[in-house]
Amino acid sequence: MANVVRVWDLPTRLFHWALALSVVALVVTAYVGGNAMVWHLRLGYTVLSLLLFRLVWGLIGGRWSRFSAFIYSPATLLRYLRGRGDPAHSVGHTPLGAVSVFALLAALLVQVASGLMSDDEISAAGPLTRFVASETVEKASWYHTQVGQWIVIGLVALHTAAILFYAWRRHNLVASMIHGDKHLPHDLPSSRDDAVSRIAAALLFAVCVAVVTWLVGLGTP
Repeated sequence: MANVVRVWDLPTRLFHWALALSVVALVVTAYVGGNAMVWHLRLGYTVLSLLLFRLVWGLIGGRWSRFSAFIYSPATLLRYLRGRGDPAHSVGHTPLGAVSVFALLAALLVQVASGLMSDDEISAAGPLTRFVASETVEKASWYHTQVGQWIVIGLVALHTAAILFYAWRRHNLVASMIHGDKHLPHDLPSSRDDAVSRIAAALLFAVCVAVVTWLVGLGTP
């Protein structure tokens, strides 16, 4: 008999979908340009707030959302790629999926950081440009527009391709990220996902938004 395990708590699910929509909107507004750049900046601040939340939630969140649940050694990754993975690897992020998650989080953090120091010399400038040298602004702008965006788009494309591959193999990863549960042949602990943890997550996100608001405010003369 299959065991129902709450894998993804509500805060993690909301983070996932909010980040996905924000990244797509960031790409669209970047290419539209013009007045859309105002929203591009706002979306960038939103993504930064979400990333800060996820970094902390990765330490205190639900069982399978914590980084400790999917930090694997190179040997474990190699065994997984050879088809000798542990059954528990199929619960949260697999070793290969974990690499994808960490790579995407890192790429987004670098992309947002470069955006804070970028200036398109037309209509949009990051709030931290006034605190760094012009050479740094130039390098950050180059990375943000010529390198970083393609790294993010590539990682998102790989992430999407992996989801489609697993769907073809009849493993619906999207469904569990919607309702949070997985039906497993073995019993494993569920992630905590009660009212207390959800309120804590909401308060944590509010703090992250406040930090980003303060950071952006530094750029106001």
